[in-house]
Amino acid sequence: MKRKKDFFRKVYDITKKIPYGKVSTYGDIAEACGIRSAARTVGWALNGCGPDIPAHRVVNRYGALTGRIHFGDPNLMEELLRSEGVTFDEKGCVRLDKHLWKP
Repeated sequence: MKRKKDFFRKVYDITKKIPYGKVSTYGDIAEACGIRSAARTVGWALNGCGPDIPAHRVVNRYGALTGRIHFGDPNLMEELLRSEGVTFDEKGCVRLDKHLWKP
C-alpha cells in the first residue's frame, strides 16, 4: 500500500508542474515516475486527485481527452484546456506538436 501511495504522490507532484497551456501524457508521467508501463495507473491516480492537481492537463499519447468522463461534465476538460489556449486538431485531440510538455 505504501508503494502505491508513493507512486500516486509522484504522479501528483509531476502533474502540478505541467505549465499553464501545456499538457503531458499518462505515459510520460509514468516514465518520469520510473515505471513507463504504468500509464493506466497514472490515470487511476488522477481519477482520485484533489482540485489542487491540474488533471485536465493530462491526455493520452494521441492527445485524446480519455479522462474527460471523470470531470462530471464531459465537456469540462476540453473547456479548461481551451481556456488556457490549448488548441485541438480536426479529430478533437490536443495539438501535441504545440502543447506537449515532457517532465
